[in-house]
Amino acid sequence: MTMLHLFDLDGTLMFGSAAPVEISRQLGVGVEIAELERSFAARKITPHQFSEAVRELWAELTPAHVRAAFDGSPWLAGIRDVWQEIRERGDYCAVISLSPSFFVELLLEWGAHAAHGSVFPEVPFTRPVDLAGILTPEGKVGIADQLCARFGVSRVDCVAYGDSLTDAVLFEAVPRSVAVNARPYLAERATYVYEGRDLREAYQLVGVTRPEVEAS
Repeated sequence: MTMLHLFDLDGTLMFGSAAPVEISRQLGVGVEIAELERSFAARKITPHQFSEAVRELWAELTPAHVRAAFDGSPWLAGIRDVWQEIRERGDYCAVISLSPSFFVELLLEWGAHAAHGSVFPEVPFTRPVDLAGILTPEGKVGIADQLCARFGVSRVDCVAYGDSLTDAVLFEAVPRSVAVNARPYLAERATYVYEGRDLREAYQLVGVTRPEVEAS
């Protein structure tokens, strides 16, 4: 059976942080992004409102800031190893995140088959945010369905990895899920729960056996 592994980014592939936080750190606006993150987590603002606010906060953003944020982020260990193994098995791996696509798509360099985020204007910004391109939790399911069609699988062949309330809708849409360093709300709804800093360990919870083990 061909499988599609769907990974969240913020708080999942990244330990204890998020792309907006790491980008804002490069610009010296960590206090401001923390307040926006708290408002978003408390559902006081929507993904669209959050995106418009960070667009203004990042008025001085450059590609160099984005690359520095990516390279300096606290990634889980073993991401590239897991994605290489998924590829070698003939399965697929993709990232679906509410964070900006210009950050999320850098994970294609590490071996993801696809990477989808909220579509922001090109950096440096010269245009406002087109809210039609901003992902919502429900939109993650729509992207997952598009990926299923692209790779010739269905929802029953999917495994979702996430950490927060924004992943709950996708967890409900697929049969298997892994809560990675997750909030209690999501952990209670996951098939598997992982606490730690190595994606290889979370991946093994799904019960996928390494090819060399199968051959022995």
